[in-house]
Parts: sequence; structure tokens; C-alpha cells
Amino acid sequence: MKVSMLVIILGLAFRLAVLAGVVYLAILVARALRKYLRAGPARKEKAEARRSLGEVLKEQRLRCQMTQEFVAETLGVSRQAVSKWERGEADPSTANLLALGRLYGVPAEELLRAVTGEKNPDTP
Repeated sequence: MKVSMLVIILGLAFRLAVLAGVVYLAILVARALRKYLRAGPARKEKAEARRSLGEVLKEQRLRCQMTQEFVAETLGVSRQAVSKWERGEADPSTANLLALGRLYGVPAEELLRAVTGEKNPDTP
């Protein structure tokens, strides 16, 4: 009789421990979900601030009032290559990126910095 009572108590203790573990996991999941949902606006803002290299290249070309054809002739590439860079289908080589920076009157680092959304450390 004492042994069966001990088995019942141990069984209840085990079930209680499992239940406590499940409740603890549910609390952790709820906290993580709440944190994720609250960070939604920050994630959206960061995604909007981040631009592709193609968008930056097109913006700079339009700022300088140049056509894709003119940029292509100046760099010695096809107009289709410039178009692919601006659409994000391809990335310019390092040499072409440096040439684009010179053509647009901005350092190549500035073009890449605009993509990552970083501020220029030299400007306030």
C-alpha cells in the first residue's frame, strides 16, 4: 500500500513538472511574439530607409541629368548594362563603380554608404 501511494505521488509530481515546463515554454513564446510584434514599426522603418544600389545609381544619374546612354558610352559599357545595374538585376564591377562615382561627382564609398543607410561620418 505504501509503495502504490509513493508511485501515485511520484506520478503526480512528474505530471506537475511537465505541466510547469509547458506553461514556462508558453510564457517564453508569448514574450518573444510580443517583442516581435512591437518591433514591427522599427523593422518597417529600417527597410524603408535601406535602398538598393540600383536605386542609388539611378537617383545619382537623374540628379546629374544624364541618360543611361550617356553613362554607358562614358564607361564603355552597353546601355543594357546600366539599365540592369539600376534595376538591381546585376551589380557593376568595382572598376565601374569607381568610374560611376567619378562621373556623378561623388566618392564610390558614398554610393555604397547610401545603400546601407549609414550617415557620412564627416557630416553632422
